[in-house]
Amino acid sequence: MKAIVENTTELCEHLKGLVIDTLKLEDISIEEIADDAPLFGDGLGLDSIDALELVVAIEKAFDVVIEDENVGKTAFASIATLANFIKEKCENR
Repeated sequence: MKAIVENTTELCEHLKGLVIDTLKLEDISIEEIADDAPLFGDGLGLDSIDALELVVAIEKAFDVVIEDENVGKTAFASIATLANFIKEKCENR
C-alpha cells in the first residue's frame, strides 16, 4: 500500500475504485470520476450514509484516522483532497 500512497496518480485511481466498490456504484467507472470533482452534492451525489461507509473503508485500507466530522468534510471534498489527506497522514507516522 505504501507504493500506492507515494504515487498520487495511483492513489487517486485506487481511491476511485474503493469508492465504487464500497458504495456499489455499478453505473460509474473510474474514468468518469474526476480527481477534483466534489464527492457530495452536485458531484457524485453521495450522502451522509455513504460518508460513513467511506470513512470506515478508508480508515481500514490505509490505517488512518478521520478524527471528526470537520476533518471528514475537508478530506472528502474530492478524490484529490482525500489523496492529499491520506498522503499527509501516512507521512506523519
